[in-house]
Amino acid sequence: MAPKMDIQLTTDVLVLGGGPAGAWAAWRAASKGARVVLADKGFLGSSGATAPGGTTLLVIPPIAELREDAVQSRLKAGGYLSENAWIHRVLDEVETYLEKVGEWGYPFPKDDKGNTLRTHLHGPEYMKLMRRAVRQAGVRILDQSPALELLHDANGVGGARGVNRLTRQEWEVRSNAVVLATGGCAFLSNGLGCNVLTGEGLLMAAETGAELSGMEFSRQYAPSVAFGSVTRGRMLAWSTLYDQEGRVIGRGDRAFGSLQQHLLKGPVYASINLADTEEKRRFLRHAHPIFFMPLERAGIDPFRDKFPLTLRYEGTMRGTGGLRLTGNDCRTSVPGLYAAGDAASREKVTGAISGGGAYNASWAICSGNWAGEGAAEYALIQSVDACKRDLTPAGRYGLVQHSNADRLMDVPQIISAVQREVFPLSINFFRSEPVIRASLDRLHGLVPFLRDSVSDDHRHRVRAREAAGMVATARWMYSAALARKESRGLHAFAEYPQLDPRQTHRLLVSGVDRIHIRAEKVPHASELTPEEGMVL
Repeated sequence: MAPKMDIQLTTDVLVLGGGPAGAWAAWRAASKGARVVLADKGFLGSSGATAPGGTTLLVIPPIAELREDAVQSRLKAGGYLSENAWIHRVLDEVETYLEKVGEWGYPFPKDDKGNTLRTHLHGPEYMKLMRRAVRQAGVRILDQSPALELLHDANGVGGARGVNRLTRQEWEVRSNAVVLATGGCAFLSNGLGCNVLTGEGLLMAAETGAELSGMEFSRQYAPSVAFGSVTRGRMLAWSTLYDQEGRVIGRGDRAFGSLQQHLLKGPVYASINLADTEEKRRFLRHAHPIFFMPLERAGIDPFRDKFPLTLRYEGTMRGTGGLRLTGNDCRTSVPGLYAAGDAASREKVTGAISGGGAYNASWAICSGNWAGEGAAEYALIQSVDACKRDLTPAGRYGLVQHSNADRLMDVPQIISAVQREVFPLSINFFRSEPVIRASLDRLHGLVPFLRDSVSDDHRHRVRAREAAGMVATARWMYSAALARKESRGLHAFAEYPQLDPRQTHRLLVSGVDRIHIRAEKVPHASELTPEEGMVL
């Protein structure tokens, strides 16, 4: 028997996730006349990677030659897995949405000729405006309300269930369309309820039959202060790196490429001493204020002093994997389910490499709008209201509750076990076939523990679902990695160090108990010349 819900709502579109992609999706769906509910595991306006920092944007003047050069450069860099039409869509539309942000009151600077410069967004100001815009559009916001599972029937997805962290209430929202914008998987879990990206959104979708794509391109690490958690790789462009003896081992833009090897040898220290004017230092502090907080608390002047550096694993959040998109409106392979931002695979725009700040931020804006509009149009033409559908919960892992359970799910142990497989550079960055295979076998061995009982405590339930998402995502990543026997973009194998033109296709992954993989053709595969790959 289904549990009684404390909060029961019916709407046209449910958006899960309150970062930029989710906020834009909710705003766009409401602007199209749909009733919209947005549920965020944190607080819309302050949760997510954008809110505490800043981001650049992919803005290229509307000059045909410039844009075509940018598109062709991205196509080649991404291993010919992207699609030119999708890159052009982002370039064509992102500035229109940024103009809307300006209308809402964002203080974009101007150049000396009075032209507005829309190349950067200050996270706190930007997301404060997005929350206001979403509220003014009539969207009902459920803050501190992580979703635990999707609802579905034979016709597709029809809403979700979750809990409210503050009130400890159960909630259920029935809707004819769902936009999943809950972020990717960075394999972090701090139990605080915000900025935690653990893959439970991808698991929820997979449990309804959704396919994923690009999961092998998850080999993404970024530099961070060793005693902090905020990653801002762009800071290395202004930094000098030192080894334990104080010798210079890297400087500026060339510092990041060798950081992985240096960290295997011993501690690495950085100083942002290339920002040698007060104007440069003020710009960096304003652009990425949260990066400097742990340094200031430790009494370190990062522009003069050295501080210890490390690499944080960013998984699919800054990799490119996520839910496979099957249409221009960001629909997935499951009817009624749409994906945006980090929840969606960015392969159509970035190919086999990370989008970086500019591409990722612009993708979040555009995909949020496309998914929101697509979900609204789909929901509004359905003949049966969601409240009348015979919906059942789809969740199966990390959700089992037995009144007389002998064993509770050991969430901390499962999380630690996954992190031991995906964090080490020696496993995940410097990939080799036998090492990845052995790691995957150990991850498969964690699946039975996801069926252990979960307590009635809301914190334990949320954490159990996060742990299940981490296990599932790690298994998809390594399964896809073993299927791609080459090196391309963010995926590199010691045994297969070159790009193989015959593997210029996407790998689609599905299933949780048993993982299935199939190949999907890409439109520009024939444009890869033999000289760019391995001649066979």
